[in-house]
Amino acid sequence: MHRQLHIPAAVITGIGARALMIIAFVGQAAGLILKSFMLLVRGPRIGQPVRLRHVVQEIVAAGVHALPVVILMAATIGIMLSIQGIHSLQLFGAETQVTYGLPLSVPREFAPLITGIIVAGRSGSQLASRVGSMRLNGEIDALTVMGISPVRFIVAPALFGLLIALPILVGVASVTALAAGQLYVEATIGIGAEAFWADVLTVVTLTDLAHCFGKARLFAVLIALIGIVMGLGMAGGATALGRATTSSVVTCISAIIAADTLVALML
Repeated sequence: MHRQLHIPAAVITGIGARALMIIAFVGQAAGLILKSFMLLVRGPRIGQPVRLRHVVQEIVAAGVHALPVVILMAATIGIMLSIQGIHSLQLFGAETQVTYGLPLSVPREFAPLITGIIVAGRSGSQLASRVGSMRLNGEIDALTVMGISPVRFIVAPALFGLLIALPILVGVASVTALAAGQLYVEATIGIGAEAFWADVLTVVTLTDLAHCFGKARLFAVLIALIGIVMGLGMAGGATALGRATTSSVVTCISAIIAADTLVALML
């Protein structure tokens, strides 16, 4: 006789509650995206325009301020990929083919992923902390009382700022990683810059660039919405604010890795 598998009711209840939380989160995030784009188009006509200066502030906070660490990490990744690529290809006497391996992996995978994780750690936590503080201090309710849409004032600038800043950062990271890899390859096996970049231009296609910047836009949406929704859902005091900030970073990074894996499998 087969023994019947018994799952405790508490486990089933917990799984159901978590599923409902995820569905509610996705629904809230989708609503925020829709309302943000509606305000971008119709906002000036209904007295709720998305201010350009607020979007620029978000671009500076998420993009310009993150540039030094993105460049440093991208250069490190480029050098490490060159080291590992040359070491692996030497087993087959084909170390010169590293000039084809780097452009195949950097723009499509490593540049968007590393940049997304860095921006998630910076901007995701910053958004959750800022929105959570506004929630605690009653500023969001005050905006509503004054007739100012919180979506227009908080969500839309952060979303559009990241949608502009993150693809630029990913482009900078791609070029930096390839440039650092080229310097290491030239110093190690003597392939000059002209030959290296000629191989890069041969390998990288418009499809690769679309894949790269498509991922950047997807990661920007995830970072903005997770940080904001985590902040809006925060209740309690300073301890709850700290938990929400930490959770936003962990959730952002997990969502980015999961999304990157799904996109890689599908495309």
